[in-house]
Amino acid sequence: MELHLETVALFSLKLAYETEDQSPILRDDLMMSDYEREAFGLLMRRGDVESIQTKVDECLSVALNAIGGVDTILGRELHRLAADFSAARTMEQLDAPLIALKDYLKNIL
Repeated sequence: MELHLETVALFSLKLAYETEDQSPILRDDLMMSDYEREAFGLLMRRGDVESIQTKVDECLSVALNAIGGVDTILGRELHRLAADFSAARTMEQLDAPLIALKDYLKNIL
């Protein structure tokens, strides 16, 4: 799951900050330091669902702004998927909405 969390963060930041005329954002970039697989792994070992959701929500907010907010077609769907992720209360419940977010962000990149 750590990889999926890191990927959602990476795709969100790519969507918001990556442009054609500059180097691509990579997993080892400074902007990813708070969203590294190890950081998520620590939160997972603690079972800290709220902190995981907060970190992912930070990235999703940036992505949502980059695609024009909830008033756009892409924004409404991203907002819906983010709400599903935020509704999870256990680590096990994070899996399906996390994969849906990752796949959606990958598709709109």
